[in-house]
Amino acid sequence: MFEKILIANRGEIALRIHRACKEMGIKTVAVHSEADADAMHVRLADEAICIGPARSTDSYLNKSAIISAALVSGADAIHPAFGFLSENADFAEMIEEHGIKFIGPSADIIRLMGDKVAAKDSAIKAGLPVVPGSDGAIESLEDALDCAEKFGYPVILKAAAGGGGRGMRIAFNEEELKEGYVLCKKESLSFFGDDTVYLEKYLTNPRHIEIQVLADEHGNAVHLGERDCSIQRNNQKVIEETPSPALNSQERNEIGEIVRKAVKEIGYTNAGTIEFLYENGGFYFMEMNTRIQVEHPITEMVTGIDLVREQIRIASGAKLGYTQEDVTFQGHAIECRINAEDPETFAPNPGKVNEWHAPGGLGIRVDSGVYSGYSIPPHYDSMIAKLIVSGKTRNACMMRLKRALEEFVIDGIKTSIPLHQKVISQSDFIDGTYNIKWLEKFMEKERAKKEEN
Repeated sequence: MFEKILIANRGEIALRIHRACKEMGIKTVAVHSEADADAMHVRLADEAICIGPARSTDSYLNKSAIISAALVSGADAIHPAFGFLSENADFAEMIEEHGIKFIGPSADIIRLMGDKVAAKDSAIKAGLPVVPGSDGAIESLEDALDCAEKFGYPVILKAAAGGGGRGMRIAFNEEELKEGYVLCKKESLSFFGDDTVYLEKYLTNPRHIEIQVLADEHGNAVHLGERDCSIQRNNQKVIEETPSPALNSQERNEIGEIVRKAVKEIGYTNAGTIEFLYENGGFYFMEMNTRIQVEHPITEMVTGIDLVREQIRIASGAKLGYTQEDVTFQGHAIECRINAEDPETFAPNPGKVNEWHAPGGLGIRVDSGVYSGYSIPPHYDSMIAKLIVSGKTRNACMMRLKRALEEFVIDGIKTSIPLHQKVISQSDFIDGTYNIKWLEKFMEKERAKKEEN
């Protein structure tokens, strides 16, 4: 087992990893920017090293500075968490070249799954269901038009190196495809340095459902059920829950087993998530995230399995120690991402937190590095906390979530809590009949009501 782990991240996830390490008797090294000197994980870590100015490119994305910090501190492993360099194959490769263990899959797997075209090809070979689309990259506008004619409109163009909702264009007819093709390639080149795009049939009202997996370096793999991430805005998740209210037991077991076998076929190790669009009983592969997910806590709540601890164990060479038959699911869990932003305009609202009171009680968990008097820096993602609630049933879970949101006090800045309170009171959410477009349509209605008044 590792003696010292460097946490190459910030915020609540850095604190989450620190806590897992301490429970395993492992020392931690926090790297931080100048803006994060007062962050909670920095204050609690055994060692803390400043790696640069506030700007991410000079700190959390500075590969050399992070690896230098690991060498200086004597860390024998690096945990990248999510975002920043977590899915950067070159970074994983550099770490291994310096004799330090990267807590995640191999650089080759990260590189494979980071290329959306290659990932889709691998998914098909591994037996995962996919959305009908182009056979690899689209080389020209003529190719795009031919594919659209073959599959029928609407279609969607996607950046091969894309992610986070960037590099996508939907076309409902030939004219929109012509315009979208040019714009998609430009955006892909601008954001990802690669203008390769591919085309797929566009699903009109799907849900976003992902399957969590764990796989060790000895050929063992399990799935830990699904998470429904369909409550989202601009392709950014807002609320997640497990199990999905849209799936029955047969569908759940079948897709879980398909994914478990696919992970073994691909040769994947560590924690990962395979994401699907789900519509009319069909699953369609989107991508694989080769890291821990923001929403991993809801899976922990229903399985009792500490995913970060398992990541560390697997990276150290340990076997899973359990089979699929040993994995059990109990109750329901929902997560709300609490952002420092205006709940109506979604404009970031960093600043000093004058008062912080997190909800408590049975079945409530808050993952956050915020405390009273802490100043939210303006340089990073606006998520400041995750409220995770569990209950024996979905209804019990929703009632507990309602109470927890009412109890949550964050004074000094605007947050997304009012938005969450509105969403969970809507009949479509209560009935579980939402899809990935529901939240944006709901917000449009809310804006229209406000303009009328």
